[in-house]
Amino acid sequence: MDQGTSSSLIKKSEREYLFEVVLDPDSIARANKDVERERKVAIFDLVEENYFSPVGACEGPYRLDLSLVQRKLVMMIRDEMGQDVCSHILSLTPLRRIIKEYFLVCDTYYEAIRSASPSQIEAIDMGRRGLHDDGAAVLGERLQGKIEVDHQTSRRLFTLICSLQQRR
Repeated sequence: MDQGTSSSLIKKSEREYLFEVVLDPDSIARANKDVERERKVAIFDLVEENYFSPVGACEGPYRLDLSLVQRKLVMMIRDEMGQDVCSHILSLTPLRRIIKEYFLVCDTYYEAIRSASPSQIEAIDMGRRGLHDDGAAVLGERLQGKIEVDHQTSRRLFTLICSLQQRR
């Protein structure tokens, strides 16, 4: 999807968005306070601004329930009344390399903040953002034909998926 496309150009309805994202506590491993905070921030950012439209579904808004089952992301989509709209199961295999590289660059970035020059930090951050964009693009491709999202929503979903993979 074109990164420059704004959600206002894509929207068919003002009701095509996520109003809530819920993580399944039985499949999402408990993590330390920092990771839990990152997950909450990722959910907040996603719900705050998004374009989300399941293909062939009735008009939203939608609740997204996420779980991890056998290394797959299970996306249960519900309406405002809690009724099932649809579900999708995505293999995370196409994202594994990008997620691994993203974590490595993030670790380097956090280390650089302590001792590197501003120009070095900026260069590392540009690499981090590039990997984030790559992950969002792959995720957007994986969702094609299933769920329409804009680039920013895909980025926010990628952030949330990464936070689900963290084991600090």
